Amino acid sequence: MDAVRNPYVPGAGRKPSALVGRDAELAAWSVALQRCERGITDQPLVLFGLRGVGKTVLLTQLRHDAQARNWLVVQVEAGAGRSLRELLGEGLYEPLSDIAKPSAGQRLLRALRTAVSFKASYDAAGTWTFGLDLADASGGGADSGILETDLKRIIKDVALAAGESHVGLAVLIDEAQDLSSDELTTLAVVAQSAAQDNWPVLFAMAGLPRLPQTLAEAKSYTERFQFSHIERLSTEDAKAAILRPADAEGVSWAPDALELVVNSSGRYPYFIQQFGQEAWNVATGSQIEQPDARLGVALGQNKLDSGFFRSRWDRTTAAEKKYLRAMCPEGDIGVGSGEVANRLRKTINALGPVRANLIHKGLVYAPDHGIIAFTVPGMTEFIGRQPE
Repeated sequence: MDAVRNPYVPGAGRKPSALVGRDAELAAWSVALQRCERGITDQPLVLFGLRGVGKTVLLTQLRHDAQARNWLVVQVEAGAGRSLRELLGEGLYEPLSDIAKPSAGQRLLRALRTAVSFKASYDAAGTWTFGLDLADASGGGADSGILETDLKRIIKDVALAAGESHVGLAVLIDEAQDLSSDELTTLAVVAQSAAQDNWPVLFAMAGLPRLPQTLAEAKSYTERFQFSHIERLSTEDAKAAILRPADAEGVSWAPDALELVVNSSGRYPYFIQQFGQEAWNVATGSQIEQPDARLGVALGQNKLDSGFFRSRWDRTTAAEKKYLRAMCPEGDIGVGSGEVANRLRKTINALGPVRANLIHKGLVYAPDHGIIAFTVPGMTEFIGRQPE
């Protein structure tokens, strides 16, 4: 079939042609945006789940929905050696530049001057002017070096500037589990202050399954945040994710081909897109048949092995690979840390650093006390395909 018309889009954070199964989260965000515009600020929305379930896609859709209402929006990804201070500072520059005009009101001028001082707090050599003379503007002071103080000041000033136009500021953070404990604590404090004083700002975070626990350890009152466990799709939603894009291109799926892809994908959105794309490319008629689906799954699995799985496997040391192998075959659902130690003929304490490193790298998490599981669905089968 024509590859140019292929509607399936595998890849990290890429929005599928049919975003299904996430209506509750999108509705909650829509309500929060509208409430904030009326002067009522809701608690942050926290999306958590395994890799491949579409958290980044959903977070990006939240950004689009806020932008559609003319909000100022910042979306950043934690990690990669960059601090929260730098991530948010650089993320704010573009939306502020877009609204910086000579006719700017006092609140916006104040926000711009505060942003200039915030920039100076992490980049002494860098300067922002926004093309305006800010010498007589109030604001500034977001360069104390104390993250909580500086972040409160810039979030408040930018949010209130947005509020002048009856909108707000949306701050979206992906891979939030990679923030430091101090950064998560600061975010929690700032979000709590925003909710208490009804600043027109909303926060949304996405991360791995351990994110709720990490937040709770940072500040106990984060239990009031809105947590949403993003899981694999239901059978009906998985079928819709496959059928709707094809229908839009005048292509159908044979029932047995559809069942094969749904079952082979485990109903994980990332895998659905990969298998759907490959099945489409090998099909020759206007209907995708079971042999097309079978070949598409095989080709898709090869691509997942060489990319989605391989990129994570290759980041581990020899000792970490042994630990991951010892987690199989129960790794996808969880296995006792003690059982892993027994299989490796070592003590739990001796394996503590290896386990901690794997958690830090985002490859495993602890769903319960004494239990360890993979954050990547299908990792057990992938490891089984790797030579010793």
